[in-house]
Amino acid sequence: MKGKFKGRDLISIRDLSRSDIEEVLSLAERMSKLKRLEIAHDKLATLFFFEPSTRTRLSFEAAMYRLGGHCLSIHDVRSTSLEKGESLSDTFRVLDSYGDVLLIRHSDPSVVRLAADVAVNPVINAGSGADEHPTQALIDAYTIRKSFGRLDGLNFCIFGDLKYSRAARSLLLLLSKFKTKVYLVAPPGLEMERAITERAGQIPLEKGELREIIGELDVLYVTRLQKERFPSIEEYEKYKGSYRITLDSLKGCKESLIVIHPLPRVDELDKNIDSTPHAMYFQQAALGISLRMALLVLTLGLEERIG
Repeated sequence: MKGKFKGRDLISIRDLSRSDIEEVLSLAERMSKLKRLEIAHDKLATLFFFEPSTRTRLSFEAAMYRLGGHCLSIHDVRSTSLEKGESLSDTFRVLDSYGDVLLIRHSDPSVVRLAADVAVNPVINAGSGADEHPTQALIDAYTIRKSFGRLDGLNFCIFGDLKYSRAARSLLLLLSKFKTKVYLVAPPGLEMERAITERAGQIPLEKGELREIIGELDVLYVTRLQKERFPSIEEYEKYKGSYRITLDSLKGCKESLIVIHPLPRVDELDKNIDSTPHAMYFQQAALGISLRMALLVLTLGLEERIG
């Protein structure tokens, strides 16, 4: 059904059905074959990032550029009138009036929802604290589908800091819409909260050691230690260096195994893996442009302009 995305907010990956996700992924594949379109020449995306970003902000900007559109980007809150005491709701109302879609990243998940409540135009969550990162999950799914042609029937392990990783949460919620087997492997104390696995509608299989399951896996999803989410530097130091994927970690894996990572990487993923056929994380980052082009096309209702 054409136009079913137009004007819709994307706050959680739960906002999308399986068919919605498949539609985005299929359009992303079409976008990957097109270098530049002029279908968004009259559209403007407003990006307000309260937290640092490399891939998310720049790939959204690149996506809008390749569609022929324009961006207003704020990535330093100190340059805004919030520093003068203006409320977030007033700020969002004004930014909403300047463009056609609003993209927000903030450490507090309630802020993205506030933006969606006050904005007339659609709001896309570009990362909300430790809660969710729905567009990253879509990129993950696109990368996997590019590699295997499907998501159904695959075995996954989501590995690392699962307590604070918003990307890991959103991926689990997305995978729950497909017929998959998901293992969760995390250091003690960094396990995914039970409320999140219950929200996914399934209880993944938790394992203490990756080596117990490495031979079964099709996809290994690695996340860094989320330093900025820990309540104190002392708490972070307790876990620093507590896990790392090396070439030895992959012994016994399938030849077809892919290793993906939302990036940035710190020290949890050995650079020696980069040169193996398993490494897909840099391709994954590159695919973000096509995926976000597709999402913007659908959100802005531009499908019929593609031709």
